[in-house]
Amino acid sequence: MIENISRKVLTSSLKELEEDGIILREVFKELPPRVEYTLTEKGKALIPIMCQLAKWNEEYYAEEIAL
Repeated sequence: MIENISRKVLTSSLKELEEDGIILREVFKELPPRVEYTLTEKGKALIPIMCQLAKWNEEYYAEEIAL
């Protein structure tokens, strides 16, 4: 979850992730127009790494708050 992100920054980030093969963008030609993003296999391989980073952040962020 990303709070307070501008549409421009979000669009740019999604485009980079798509170019890097991390996500797949699917456009549905309907009214209103709709776009869905899914993780590719390459993106799914990042899930354990991201979970470890989140765990590390929780552990060390909690320490900083306690200080």
